Amino acid sequence: MLIRKKPDILYSAVTPKNEYLSRRRFLAGTTAGLVLPCPFAYAAKLETQKSSFSTSEPQTPLKDITNYNNYYEFGTNKEDPSRYAREFRTSSWQVSVEGLCSKPRKYDIDALSKLAPLEERIYRLRCVEAWSMVVPWIGFSLSELIKRSEPTDKAKYVAFETYYDPKQMPLARNSGIPLPYKEGLRMDEAMHPLTLLSFGLYGETLPNQNGAPVRLVVPWKYGFKSIKSIIKIKFVDKEPPATWNIMSSREYGFYSNVNPQVDHPRWSQASERRIGEFLKRKTLMFNGYADQVASLYQGMDLKKYY
Repeated sequence: MLIRKKPDILYSAVTPKNEYLSRRRFLAGTTAGLVLPCPFAYAAKLETQKSSFSTSEPQTPLKDITNYNNYYEFGTNKEDPSRYAREFRTSSWQVSVEGLCSKPRKYDIDALSKLAPLEERIYRLRCVEAWSMVVPWIGFSLSELIKRSEPTDKAKYVAFETYYDPKQMPLARNSGIPLPYKEGLRMDEAMHPLTLLSFGLYGETLPNQNGAPVRLVVPWKYGFKSIKSIIKIKFVDKEPPATWNIMSSREYGFYSNVNPQVDHPRWSQASERRIGEFLKRKTLMFNGYADQVASLYQGMDLKKYY
């Protein structure tokens, strides 16, 4: 088997660990001596540097992060994505950067992942269903990409779109949401250094169920704002469509900042259950990132713009 040295390995050549191990188990059960075609299998770790943005809270175990997910394209139950996203193909991935900018471009995943040094950022993730995790994400600030794209003065928002293929995602037809999945941020939110373009977690490339090969992480907002498997980033002058906001604006506001004082119509947001813990804990304003991001919303009615 070909073994490449670390400097020769491209991001797109790295087989996600869960897929690699699945293939190893399959090969172990085949007839001895049978050679099967297989993409380059190398469970590589991503080269990262530490970030000052990280929380010191205990990290959620990898098995929980990768087996308790919201990814409706692969099923609506929390355990579905880890089961049904295994064969999702992310090779030849491209992300189109377009709209109101001076330097639009299509990036392949290798070029995109090398725009800036990758950092490990341990972020809290708070989901609207009142559960939370602490995840060691790998990536760099979205602002690095935005600055290189040179948005014009007319660009006030950044719109995102995820990949959607009914053939690879047959369960999506029962998801109850319009697809492809869409999200958006105000320009100052997108430019905030906490807003992460993520390529991995726990030191390795993103598993399929967690949004491979590239996703957004906005730690002070509810998890559904952190769109997975991005294929399009567009600079626009008006508030862009956001999937859950379109589905039910009464339940899911465009901003979707973590705010324990604004209840979801069907449950309280004042407390949360950290995955792996029995007792609930008090939910923090802006998910504990108030010192860094509260100034973005100064003067806004956060019960109206929820």
